[in-house]
Amino acid sequence: MSVAAIETRRSILLTGWCVLAAIVLALVIAVGVSVGELAIPLQNVFYAISNRTGLTAEPLNRIYESVIWDFRLSRALVAACCGAGLAICGVVLQSLLKNALAEPYVLGVSAGASTGAVSIVVLGLGAGAISLSAGAFAGAFAAFAFVALLTNGARGGNERTILAGVAASQLFNAITAYTISTSASAQQARDVMFWLLGSFSGVRWPEFQLVIVVVLAGLAVCLWYARALDAFTFGDDAAASLEIAVPRVRLILFTTAALITATIVSMAGSIGFVGLVVPT
Repeated sequence: MSVAAIETRRSILLTGWCVLAAIVLALVIAVGVSVGELAIPLQNVFYAISNRTGLTAEPLNRIYESVIWDFRLSRALVAACCGAGLAICGVVLQSLLKNALAEPYVLGVSAGASTGAVSIVVLGLGAGAISLSAGAFAGAFAAFAFVALLTNGARGGNERTILAGVAASQLFNAITAYTISTSASAQQARDVMFWLLGSFSGVRWPEFQLVIVVVLAGLAVCLWYARALDAFTFGDDAAASLEIAVPRVRLILFTTAALITATIVSMAGSIGFVGLVVPT
């Protein structure tokens, strides 16, 4: 079998798997929307979506339609985007650090993002999706800088990087706890603690519009640098031998991972494990 035939076969298989995964994801989202305190038949979920998009005009219970469109569907879509975003971050970090344990939660990025978002809320600088994401991004990038400082930049070993990430998590978690404890409002402190536990209860369509843009933009950046990511798995020297601008590309990819993580944390709190398991 020729090389061209092998590549064609691989492309067809990959396309088939992507289509199958998209179908499964759509079904999982539909089932997730139908399940809850108010059980909604699965066909009504599809009718509610198709009615709003103009594909059908089926008569539907107004309560069902409101619950589906105004509450559950936006949460399910945001949850799917967050899972995809964390998986992207996991792939990027594991490739750059050549470590299968690297992910935003382990490296302290999620903790840094939480600190930034909590600081925005406690200081009264805003509580919207944009302001929280900006604060979370600042905290996430600060965590990256802290880990890079402890590991002496690119010269730090894998074990040292993981240990630095654990140290960063502990540091930023302590800062978050102190910030909450000094909050002037007890109700505000309770709300922040509840948010840190992780929840999609407060997300609506504006949050979905933000997270889908950030995740798709991050995915586009990663696909653009896919060749570089492959090269980084063999080390910086291998990447440099392929005429890749190692410092610049590393900064771009780290910043992309930080931005995605910050956006997710600002909406759903600190979420671990997904970015570690999905890429492997």
